[in-house]
Amino acid sequence: MARGRLRIYLGAAPGVGKTYAMLSEAHRRIERGTDCVVAFVEHHDRPRTEVMLHGLEEIPRRELEYRGAVFTEMDVDAVLARRPQVALVDELPHTNIPGSRNAKRWQDVEELLAAGIDVVSTVNIQHLESLGDVVESITGVRQQETVPDEVVRRADQIELVDMSPQALRRRMAHGNIYQPDKVDAALSNYFRPGNLTALRELALLWVADRVDEYLNAYRSEHRVSKIWGSRERIVVGLTGGPEGRTLIRRAARLAEKGAGGEVLAVYVARSDGLNSASPKELAVQRTLVEDLGGTYHHVVGDDVPAALLDFARGVNATQIVLGVSRRSSWQYVFGPGVGATVARDSGPDLDVHLITHDEAGKGRLPLGRSARLGRSRLIWGWLTGVLGPVLLTWLLTTAAPEVGLANDMLLYLALTVAAALLGGLLPALTSAVVGSLLLNWFFTPPVHTLTIADPKNIVAIAIFVGVAVSVASVVDLAARRTQQATRLRAESEILSFLAGSVLRGETSLEALLERVRETFGMESVALLERADDLAPWTCAGSVGPRPCRTPERADVDVPVGDHMTLALSGRVLPASDRRVLAAFAAQAAVVLDRQRLQQEADQAKELAEGNRIRTALLAAVSHDLRTPLAGIKASVSSLRSDDVEWSEQDRAELLEAIEAGADRLDHLVGNLLDMSRLQTGTVTPIVREADLDEVVPMALGGVPEDSVELDIPETLPMVNVDKGLLERVVANVVENAVKYRPADTPVLVKASSMADRVEVRVVDRGPGVPDDAKERIFEPFQRYGDSPRGAGVGLGLAVARGFAEAMGGTLTAEDTPGGGLTMVLTLPTAPGRRPGRPDRPAAVTS
Repeated sequence: MARGRLRIYLGAAPGVGKTYAMLSEAHRRIERGTDCVVAFVEHHDRPRTEVMLHGLEEIPRRELEYRGAVFTEMDVDAVLARRPQVALVDELPHTNIPGSRNAKRWQDVEELLAAGIDVVSTVNIQHLESLGDVVESITGVRQQETVPDEVVRRADQIELVDMSPQALRRRMAHGNIYQPDKVDAALSNYFRPGNLTALRELALLWVADRVDEYLNAYRSEHRVSKIWGSRERIVVGLTGGPEGRTLIRRAARLAEKGAGGEVLAVYVARSDGLNSASPKELAVQRTLVEDLGGTYHHVVGDDVPAALLDFARGVNATQIVLGVSRRSSWQYVFGPGVGATVARDSGPDLDVHLITHDEAGKGRLPLGRSARLGRSRLIWGWLTGVLGPVLLTWLLTTAAPEVGLANDMLLYLALTVAAALLGGLLPALTSAVVGSLLLNWFFTPPVHTLTIADPKNIVAIAIFVGVAVSVASVVDLAARRTQQATRLRAESEILSFLAGSVLRGETSLEALLERVRETFGMESVALLERADDLAPWTCAGSVGPRPCRTPERADVDVPVGDHMTLALSGRVLPASDRRVLAAFAAQAAVVLDRQRLQQEADQAKELAEGNRIRTALLAAVSHDLRTPLAGIKASVSSLRSDDVEWSEQDRAELLEAIEAGADRLDHLVGNLLDMSRLQTGTVTPIVREADLDEVVPMALGGVPEDSVELDIPETLPMVNVDKGLLERVVANVVENAVKYRPADTPVLVKASSMADRVEVRVVDRGPGVPDDAKERIFEPFQRYGDSPRGAGVGLGLAVARGFAEAMGGTLTAEDTPGGGLTMVLTLPTAPGRRPGRPDRPAAVTS
């Protein structure tokens, strides 16, 4: 049986119109004769969506009883029995009620597809499993209902349902998405313009990557090697020189001119161990390209032009940006250079840009000339040393037989020098031996014998052999010394980079290990340590896939002291590289020690902060508590005085002053003790399930009547909190709001639920707080504006935030639309509990 086809409408946020688009598609298919049914669609009381359900056949849902309530889910068996051509299944990431056929709705869809039924479904970008952390960092909401990315990626069609953030907020404000009582909370929280813009960008990028996958798969299946410029991808070739920054910036400007432009910076390293480029400069350029939105790549290849072109074609690049060669004019005798070679071999599909820079033409040896001799040079050296003398002999005997023995010897000597320049010592020695034998046989009388009649010719041939061997030795020694100088230069640059990192105080162990991996071209690097010789090894830090867990499993290991080692996997390094690797290992140990010292310093800083708080507490006790104590003492002394006869009204006023001072004193002492507990870490919440509609009203006993308006729905999920701490948090926040509210406007305390949290919003219409002061108001001993000294010690909000965080919640401040300040208290919901209804995962759905 052929598998059914899956079509998904993907949206950036609830309310963009995914379900509406799905139902429109259903009507279109029915009009052309397709058997299409509604397996499960939620209209969420949205009138326009509900109207679209008219005229569509709906499969009856399956009813499930759970914790005293009845819920409906998609009846998979009924859909399979009906066997339509197309089934509409809304909300693909939905979690089914316990007792259902499958735990997740996408698993139900898999069954329908396996039965040959086409499925049309919907999903929001925030419900993709791989994007959970990203969405949480943007919105502050952790999505509990997710669908594996692979399920969505396997869809035969993915259609993006897009809408601008402004249009979506207008739709929300008009009541087309949520009920009116939820609109304000949604607009000020999840549906903020910044959240919607970020989610929209995620959706667009995800769909673009999916389209890119389709394109690459098609090119691979049809063996399309020609580059298709569907998207501007610009490859920047880096040499490690300072001109790389100019090239990166120019490539970024080129990418900005086209939609979806992408910059990929690539550095081609030799395969002989160390990089010849400056690691420091490459690190700067890597940071620059990543800051500009591009990516950095490190590849290995001895033929730089070929490696660049292979990389560019592999990523379907459309342009290559290179710098104008730094060679001097005479150095072009060694070859046309990287830029000219890439431009020549790029073909019609790749545009090559040669960018001028300040280093152009200042002189530089060709890449690889100062390194050890490559394979191609050795081949040419041996061909010159072996076949060159034979070819020269044929030319001299046929074309110029009367040149003379002296000139013949000079020609053979020049050929030996050429063999030495190309292939080194051995090809040159071979050329000298073959050349001397041919000189003796063909040109030294008597010819065609190895006998030499004239003693002068013996001396000449001996001098020829000696000069040839000497020249070959000098050339080979120069090549080796140049190679050593290049290696020492690279080592000095690396050691300079390490010394600079020490002076700069860089403490990122992972960044250093990544530098080791790139410098030596390894697969993974790990820093291992153990307490003693018998203790097991532990990994203090690692980079790369599958890092080694013991030194025995590493391809290269460098001990650092007695109980630490740097383990590398990927290939075996030559002994000459271990000196620099040892410097890296020592620096890694220093960085690890510095990180641990920094942690100890942070702990000491916390202790110092605690001491500062305790000092401030003593200052508050000595100053701010004196006022209520003085008022209480004055009132008591007046009542006890026998010199004055107090009327009943006066006595009542004095007693009221005593009571007010005692209440104020109790409040100040309570806040001081609470802050002391928070700073010393002795607050241990007793977390239990609680109903907000029971706890919040109890916290309002200290505020005037009619100063607070409550909106706490009874259907809210239960929360996991310490009731006592929650009561203190709400009381402090509400008292602060009442203090700054206009006299004729009550403070609104309302609660709502979203995903796995409940929000309590305390809204006032007071003067508000500027953005730069919204965090400072939560610091101890901070009072905003011109609050009188006797208004408190400035601990109320600090205590409230501390208690909220101790219970796993948050307390933040934001502007009230129309003026004022809104305190947002976020609390975790109790798993598996909802008053009056069974547990059902709460999620934002469209």
